[in-house]
Amino acid sequence: MNTYNPDPPYVPPTSHPSNRYMALTSNCCDMPTLFVDTHAPLDILLSAAGYRIRAVTQVLENLAMRGEIASDSVILNDFALLCAIPLRDGCDLLDVLGRRLPEPASDSVQ
Repeated sequence: MNTYNPDPPYVPPTSHPSNRYMALTSNCCDMPTLFVDTHAPLDILLSAAGYRIRAVTQVLENLAMRGEIASDSVILNDFALLCAIPLRDGCDLLDVLGRRLPEPASDSVQ
């Protein structure tokens, strides 16, 4: 007969010097399960961010093209959450890109 061991108590991850994996802001609880590989190639990070932002943009544009939409506050709340999650993921990816790109040269004139 198989015996099962319960999961050990959750211990939040400590900051690793490399900071390779960053938890997404849109994780639904204090125990993150979705992460961004901050060392991924810049073009991959940009593509992933753009994909999420364009997906939400397309949904919102389609909704804007419709006539009157009758719905209650629960449906609107669910819809807003549906849009906010991939938008937040895209913003997290853009934040990683911003940290990885070199600082622009100073244009100050002396």
